[in-house]
Amino acid sequence: MRDILSDLDLGEKGEKLSDPVREVQIGLRKQLPKRFYKQAVAVPGEEGGFVVALDGKPVRTPSRKPLSVPQLALAEAIAAEWNAQHELIDPATMPLTRMVNTALDGVATAQGEVFEEILRFAGSDLICYRAGAPEGLVARESELWDPYLDWAANMGARLVLSEGVVHVEQPPEAIRAIAALLRRYTTPLQLTALHTVTSLTGSLVLALALAEGQGEPSEIWEAAHVDEDYNIAQWGEDHEAAERRAKRRLDFDAACLILSACRS
Repeated sequence: MRDILSDLDLGEKGEKLSDPVREVQIGLRKQLPKRFYKQAVAVPGEEGGFVVALDGKPVRTPSRKPLSVPQLALAEAIAAEWNAQHELIDPATMPLTRMVNTALDGVATAQGEVFEEILRFAGSDLICYRAGAPEGLVARESELWDPYLDWAANMGARLVLSEGVVHVEQPPEAIRAIAALLRRYTTPLQLTALHTVTSLTGSLVLALALAEGQGEPSEIWEAAHVDEDYNIAQWGEDHEAAERRAKRRLDFDAACLILSACRS
């Protein structure tokens, strides 16, 4: 039987990992394969953990590693993605599968590089850059962002704020404190999920708060989109922008599920 995920490869074999979102975009450009199985189920893996089996055949990553995760609930959620496919297998509707592929085939061999890429967001975190006007937006940013900044400060990361887009240098001790928090997440799957959340929100503080259970996913998403939501309330929502946001939310929710599963 052919490689189950060969048609869903998210990058060239051996290609250096970049952004998981970028990897998704590469995958979407490929021709979608037809569904060739009747049922997907989560089963114990031969090497531990849990894998997804399609009609009894275990799913493998593009590099032929077993698509294995430590938690049964997570494997069942991945199986649900496969069962939800119709005539064609569409990776755009399978964020968990994509992230596990990225974790096993990419992040597992580049954890140091991915750690550094995530940590770079601490130097220009979204919630450190505040609007100067209008008053309603200023107040809303403060309402949604200040609690997370206070939490970070209590963890030793006292970040400096700026108005507008003028870059502000963060104190080295704050970056070191954030790095210490980030080092709690040592598995490729955790790093992949954190990379995804950080990239989608523009904020490592929000991503770490989510991972540490300091905010519900809906609260983190709202905080990350406070400026966008304010503008929508004033001017209305663009249809294409809404579609793009909905697609990003699928990836965000999948990453949240991974972080929650790894925490439980």
